[in-house]
Amino acid sequence: MTLSFPNPTRAYDETRGLIRFIGHDGLNQVLFLLPVALFDREGSTSRRKERDYLLAFDRLRDRILTTARQAYQSRRRHTIELDLSAFGSSLQSAA
Repeated sequence: MTLSFPNPTRAYDETRGLIRFIGHDGLNQVLFLLPVALFDREGSTSRRKERDYLLAFDRLRDRILTTARQAYQSRRRHTIELDLSAFGSSLQSAA
């Protein structure tokens, strides 16, 4: 089956500094973890808030989901943490 994202829900985990979102491969649920540090600009001293991170995620949703699909195809795990290397370039300039 193909990985899909029928539920647009995403959640910010302040303790771990990441956004969680879910994909589905048939009946299997896949948890994706996206560190919010990927959205921060280098040298930035301003502290973003939950709303800022979720809005950044929403603006980049298509790119993030495409990257999540690619990561899942290569790893096929139930939990996948995405990192900067998964994107090939920074999300910072687009956030």
